[in-house]
Amino acid sequence: MRTLCSSTLIGEFFVIGFAGLVAMKDPSLSVSTVWLVSGIAMVLCVLLCGVVTRPGGVALGWALQIALIASGVFVPTMYFMGALFAALWWASVHFGRKIDEAKARFAAQSDSSTPDAV
Repeated sequence: MRTLCSSTLIGEFFVIGFAGLVAMKDPSLSVSTVWLVSGIAMVLCVLLCGVVTRPGGVALGWALQIALIASGVFVPTMYFMGALFAALWWASVHFGRKIDEAKARFAAQSDSSTPDAV
């Protein structure tokens, strides 16, 4: 699960950075505010890569997905990109857990099928 979720989060890191560049063009937003919010979100993406398998890591990832969709208020394209990454996040969590379960079953089978050394 960690690999799939981390890949999604790194993709979001870049999308948030590009969205920040687009948001800078909005005269109603100050450049410092845009980069403060974008920077915090980008750092959160990187930090989540390390804690995604810990308790609450997936929930924080979902909170980031909601914030990404909500950023569409300022950059309308982010409604689409946020929904796309929310779908990728769901797939990463769902299929990542299935892969982890399959790995655990395989490890248990290979441990029980090896003869004990005397």
